Parts: sequence; structure tokens; C-alpha cells
Amino acid sequence: MMASKSGPEKETWQRSKMAGQAGQNADKTAAHGRLAASRSRPISRAPSRHGPAVAGLRAGEIAKLTWPMVLDAQGRIASHIELHDTAAKKRSGRTIPLHPHLLRPLRQLLKQGDTRGPVIRSERGAALRPSSVVNWFARLHRELGFEGCTSHSGRRTFITNAARLVFQAGGSLRDVQQLAGHRSIEHTQAYIDGDTRAKRRLVNLL
Repeated sequence: MMASKSGPEKETWQRSKMAGQAGQNADKTAAHGRLAASRSRPISRAPSRHGPAVAGLRAGEIAKLTWPMVLDAQGRIASHIELHDTAAKKRSGRTIPLHPHLLRPLRQLLKQGDTRGPVIRSERGAALRPSSVVNWFARLHRELGFEGCTSHSGRRTFITNAARLVFQAGGSLRDVQQLAGHRSIEHTQAYIDGDTRAKRRLVNLL
């Protein structure tokens, strides 16, 4: 049985406990602050956060994405991204349905009125190099405490998730290959991470 604390000892213990709680709250506040800071980057970068994970875009494709690729004939945000060969790796241009997560930031950008050049720009309004997009993701992941992540991690997640869900959508792995801009299904398969639980369920169905 723990002995009760008396007078000065109890007061010291209470102060120590309060200091510890204050430290924990400060750590939480700092963590939330880092997350908020990452989300409050210039709006010109906002679509780049979602690009790899919900559109499968490479860093170079994000940097080269221009407004004509995301606008329809009436100048409104289209229902898809029309990625041109000139912007895609190995001229692997393709049509990518626009995910809802990209709609809001694109509409905010559209309100700024400048639709003549690149969608994703630097703080100074200039076009980005692919290496700048890579570095931006590295800084974002570092601030959020994500280890081992790169600008390509979101693209790998996109391809893996698409491969797992494509049959529910009535499609096939060929659709995933085309969305990813790969020349062969073998290349697409190399991106797909396995799922131990899915394997177990599959074997149980046999």
C-alpha cells in the first residue's frame, strides 16, 4: 500500500504532476501546430497534397499540370484530368477522373482568375520544377513525422488501393494500369502491396 504524501511533499508532487500535464499539452499543441502549418501552405500547393494519393500523379506530372488539363470548354473545373503527353512521364498521357478531394482546392485556385499557366505554383507564382515538388513532399512528411515516405508514396498508395477496389467498380487491372500511366500490367503489379489478411480471406474462400 502506498503511503500518503504529507505537506511539502504532496505540494511538490502536485506541482510535478501539473508540469508533466502542461508538457504533454504543449507537445500536443506543437503537433497540431505542425499539422495546421502543413495545411496552411500557400493555396497554390493544396492540390499537390492530394495529387499522388487520389490521382496517381508523379511529382513531375504535378509540376507540369496546367489549367487546360483540368478545365472544361466553359472554363469550369472538369470531371476529369486530361493529362497531356507533354506533361506525363514517357508521354504516358491519360484521362483521370477527378476525385472529390481535388475539387475544392482547384475551385479555390480558379477564383484567383489566373488560368493561363501551371496549376501548382511557387509562393512567387512561378512554375515548379519536379525536384521542388519532391522536396516539398519531403518537408511535409518530415513535419508530420512520417518516416520513409516520399513524393512517390501517395502514387503507390493510389495504385494499391485502386487494384483492391477495381473489381467492386466492375473494372480490371487493365483500368488501374491505364490510370497509372504504365506501359505494362507487370509494371503496375510491381507497385501493388500485398495484404496478409486479404490472402487469408482468399484462401478461406477456396
